[in-house]
Amino acid sequence: MSKDKKSGGTPATDKSAKDTHYATLRRAHRDAKRERGEIPTPAPQKRKRGADDWKPPALAPDQVFLYGLHTVRAALENPERKNVKLSITQNALARLEVDPDVIGIPVEMVSPQDIDKVLGPEAIHQGVMLETRALPVRRLEALKDSPLLLVLDQVTDPHNVGAIMRSAVAFNVGAVITTQRHSPTESGVLAKSASGALELIPYIQITNLSDALGELHKLGFFTIGLDSEGPAPLEGTFSGGRIALVLGSEGKGLRQKTRETVSALARLDMPGAIKSLNVSNAAAIALYAARLHLKA
Repeated sequence: MSKDKKSGGTPATDKSAKDTHYATLRRAHRDAKRERGEIPTPAPQKRKRGADDWKPPALAPDQVFLYGLHTVRAALENPERKNVKLSITQNALARLEVDPDVIGIPVEMVSPQDIDKVLGPEAIHQGVMLETRALPVRRLEALKDSPLLLVLDQVTDPHNVGAIMRSAVAFNVGAVITTQRHSPTESGVLAKSASGALELIPYIQITNLSDALGELHKLGFFTIGLDSEGPAPLEGTFSGGRIALVLGSEGKGLRQKTRETVSALARLDMPGAIKSLNVSNAAAIALYAARLHLKA
């Protein structure tokens, strides 16, 4: 007779089942916090091996693979998305909480390894991958009724752009505008970092930023470039009822042509020893200040 039965305790098999149940609950809770951006995603090198052997598949110009439960759920709910196929594991289907018979696209049941072959072993896909088409191209003139816009001058890191998009949606920004060159295109990495925000705000990529700023001026926007060496604090620089905030790249900041084109340059005053912030953090603070001005 086992020690558990002699002592009247819980049998080992029951204890194992209970441990598995609680592990599942903990994992689901942790995944939910990651999707909301409350805790960071683990560093790729600590998660999986085999990245050196993986080669990304060739994609058509408008072909996009989105992944992650929250990202895919938001894409399926976006009426502007032209979705092609959902690849999903049995466990992920239960967590995605959608009816495969009503989403209007083929649903393929797969293993996590099948998705790894497409996305690579580093992607935290949570057992779900959506093949879709890029969102429709938006034009600047469609933003004439938006009081607040965000412009990015060659911000290259898709994780930063995704985080910026989350803040932009939170502050009800009309669009995120960026350059076609030296900026991330619509992708699974960008969408995962945005955690659903890509489906909620126009992401407009333009050819020439200087020309785009000129067009925004004609539409009545006061454009403010964020610069650590700006001549005045941001909160004292706002003017008018339509604001476009312009942020520069992670390392170089605003380009010289951009500095010359914006309506004004301003800085975020920080009393501490560190005088510069990550571009996504700076964006959130600047958007908060802009909203205070627009409410006044």
